[in-house]
Order: sequence, then C-alpha cells, then structure tokens
Amino acid sequence: MLRIGLTGGIGSGKSTVSRRLTELGAAVVDADLVAREVVAPGSPGLQAVADRFGAAVVRADGTLDRAALGAVVFDDERARRDLEAITHPLIAARTEALMGQAGPDAIVVHDVPLLVEKHLGPAYHLVLVVDTPAETRVGRLVEQRGMTVGEARARMAHQATDEQRRVAADVLLDNSGSTQELTDQVDRLWRDRIQPYADNLRTRTRARRADVPTLVDYDDTWPEQAQRLIERISHGMGALAPEIEHIGSTAVPGLAGKDVVDLQIGVADLRDADAPEFLERMEALGFPRSTGNTMDQVKDEVPDPSMWVKRFHGTCDPGRIVHVHVRETEGAGWQYALLYRDWLRGDATAREDYLAEKRRLAGSCETTDAYAVAKEPWFNAVWPRMQAWAQRTSWHS
Repeated sequence: MLRIGLTGGIGSGKSTVSRRLTELGAAVVDADLVAREVVAPGSPGLQAVADRFGAAVVRADGTLDRAALGAVVFDDERARRDLEAITHPLIAARTEALMGQAGPDAIVVHDVPLLVEKHLGPAYHLVLVVDTPAETRVGRLVEQRGMTVGEARARMAHQATDEQRRVAADVLLDNSGSTQELTDQVDRLWRDRIQPYADNLRTRTRARRADVPTLVDYDDTWPEQAQRLIERISHGMGALAPEIEHIGSTAVPGLAGKDVVDLQIGVADLRDADAPEFLERMEALGFPRSTGNTMDQVKDEVPDPSMWVKRFHGTCDPGRIVHVHVRETEGAGWQYALLYRDWLRGDATAREDYLAEKRRLAGSCETTDAYAVAKEPWFNAVWPRMQAWAQRTSWHS
C-alpha cells in the first residue's frame, strides 16, 4: 500500500487536489470527516465525551455542540488532553480501518489539515503540500467562506507557516493559478510518480535513473530531503535501524554531484539486517534489498575484507532516487563514509580536488557503474589526507 499524506493551509485548495486524486483512483481518507464520525450521535466516542465534560456539550438533537466543547477546553490544558485521550485512539483506529479496507495494493491518500503541525509526515511514503500564496488564501476565505479579512488571518496564524509546510513536503503543488492548472499538476504527478511508485512498491522493484553519470549543482534542499527520509525510515524501522546518517555528495554543502541521496543505516551485526523483519519493513517503506551489492571496495589502510561488508537497498520512488547502505557501525565502511563526508565538509581544498576528479570521470565514463568504479583509486589514495585532517581536528564519529 502506498500511503500519501496530503495537506495545505486553510484556503489553499486542498479539496480540489483530494477530489482529483479520488477521480484518478486513490482511496482518500479525510481526517476531518473521521474526527466527526467518531463523535457522531449515538457513538461510544460521543458518550465518552459527554461523560467527561457533561451533558451541556451535547445538543438536544444528540449532536456534539462543538462550540460548547471548545469553550471548555480552550484554556484548560488538562481538559484538552482528556479530550485527545478520548478521540485520538478512536480516530487512529478508524483511520487504519478505512485504509485497510482499500486493500494492500491501493494508493491511499490521507487528507490531514494539521499534518505538519502534528509532525505526521514520517508515517507516509510521500507528503503532498498544496502551496498557495497567503494573500490568495485570504481572498478565497473572504469570498468563499464569508470570513472577514481579520478572521481569515487569525485562522491562518494558528496553522503552520508556509515555510514549515514546504520543508515537510516531498511534493509542492502550486495553486497560485487556475483550478485547471492545479489539476494538470496532479495528473502529471499521478502519471510520472505516484502510479509508478505504487507499481514498484507492489512488485518490490527498485527505481532507477538513466545509466549516465550526470553531475548537477548542489541543491540547498538536499539536506531537508535526506532528513525527511531519515525520519521516515526511523519511524518505520524503530530499533531495527538504531543509527541513520546522510552521507555522500548530497551531504556536503556546496558540492556538485549526482542527484542521488545516499543514506547509511548502522547496525551492530549485519545478521540483524538479514532478518526477515528488517527486510519486510524496509520493503514496506519502499526500500527493497538490492542483491549482489554486499561489499565496499577494500582500502589499503584496512585490507581485511570482513571490515567492508554491507547490504544495499534502493528506492521504489522514481521521483527521488535514494541509496541506503547498511553497515556495521564498527566496520571500516561505516567509519570511512562518515569521515569522508566530514572531511569534505571541513576542508575546502578537499572539496575542490574531489569535484575536479568527479568532473573528469563524468566526462570520460559512459555509465554510472563505470563512474563508480573509476572513483575507487581516488577514495583509496586520499585516506592518509583524511586521517591527517581527523587528527588535526580531533574528529570522531
């Protein structure tokens, strides 16, 4: 099942995106509707709320008086927590039930207004954010919902900022134009990323880019992308992935590189990474095991091959290629990757030298595999420079 979180500020046009995704075949679970359902007339949830807060929060027709309940919990932290203790488990259970009804191969979209505020992003394979200029949203709230400008701004002030939503987003859908333009974006996203992602997830197939070593300029969002991926893996793996690091060129500010995010998971023993639960969870998260890639290149400084063993996982997401290297934290491969990253971060000359080598090889190698192999002599030769830097800076992993 491909799980997608959908959010956006009030007045952003999120409902338009939700409606179009439904038309394309997604199963949409609306968080607001679920929250109302669990306290519907005659429900156990409503009875529990009435038992805790009194009959005054229930109208004569048996529906929840939200205004009355809001007045009770607005300035009372304990009351608010009591309310959440009643409703949150019911909402979570109902949400999981609805997602389960969609089937194991479904594309499920969870429409959550407060996804960013509640830091729910790690629970999804992708987070979509409908991004709309603040003034446009104010205008829509005034025209379509009858709010005053002051009321609209007050509602917006109690939500996440535009920047916070952008940081949380795997995909930004620009809704500064027409409804048709927004719908066209959703259609392209569905065709080029969501549907192929779902197909790859179902078949446990790794997504790949064209096999050409192409360097791109450093992207300031690479660290944000890596952090979202780390949080996603950590959320899904728990104690099975005790350490996760962003490594490689995308982890070095200012350094050009292939548009591939490299992560490494540290384990005490690689047998832990071969356990069925580890493999199953990684596959469910969209990172299937790639066979055959079980060794880093042995370096002269540490010639013992057993110190360089690893496991490798690719991504099912065609829109963000990710390489996940699983290494023992006491192994040479784990330590080398961290030292190499930090050396490049801390030594401008090292960055310049490495970039020159990458550009030379990218211009002469026809495939990414050939490019990777051709870089190995460089990685081997710079070890003494890395060690000298580590000693000067008192570096430790």
